[in-house]
Amino acid sequence: MTKRRLKTPYLLLFLAVLWLLPLIFLETITKTNVNDYMVDDSEQVSEEPVDYSQPVLNDTIRIIQPFTDPTVNVVKTFYDYQGTEEDQLKSILYYENTYMQNTGIDYQGENVFEVIAILDGEVTNVKQEGSSGKTVEITHRNGITSSYQSLQEIKVNKGEVVSQGQVIGTSGENELEKDLGNHLHLEIYENGQSKDPNLYLNQEIPYEKEEK
Repeated sequence: MTKRRLKTPYLLLFLAVLWLLPLIFLETITKTNVNDYMVDDSEQVSEEPVDYSQPVLNDTIRIIQPFTDPTVNVVKTFYDYQGTEEDQLKSILYYENTYMQNTGIDYQGENVFEVIAILDGEVTNVKQEGSSGKTVEITHRNGITSSYQSLQEIKVNKGEVVSQGQVIGTSGENELEKDLGNHLHLEIYENGQSKDPNLYLNQEIPYEKEEK
C-alpha cells in the first residue's frame, strides 16, 4: 500500500488549528467566570442622599457644674418635699418676713468666681435688676432651661448662642439671699417644671446637638 503524505498547506492549517484551540477554550472560560461576578448597574439599589444640615442625635452629654473654681461649695440646697426635716430647714429662705422654699442650689467661693453654661443653648432672658439680682436664663435643645441668678456681671446678651462651659458672668449678691453675700443661685427647669439641680448636674442625658 502506498502511503499518502499531507500537502504542506494542509499540514500548516492543521497545526494552526491545534495551536488556536487551547487559546479559544481558555478565553471562553475566562469570560464566563468574569460574567458570573459582574453586577448590572440597573439592578443596584440607589441610596438616598444624606442631608447633613439636619441635627444629629448624640448618644449622651454630661451636664457640668456652673463653675470651675475649686473653692466653690454648696451653701444652700434645693427644697425637697420628700427630704428629711433637717435638710428641709437648710433649704428655707427668709425674705421680708416670709419663709420660702429654695427652688435651686446656692454656691459660694472664697472670692468672686466665673459662672459658666452647664449645656449648649440660647440665652433667652437677661435681667439686670430684681430681688434675685442680675439673672441669665439659657434654653437648651432638650427641654431643659437653666437660670443663673445673683450675678455681679453679665457677659452674654439675649439671643446669643452659647457653648457648654462658656463664661456667662460672675458671682455676686442679691436682696433675696442677702445673708449669703457673694454667691451664685442656680435653678433648672425641665419642660417648665422646677427640678432639683442635683438630679442633672454631672449626669449624662440624651442630648440633641446641631451639626456644625
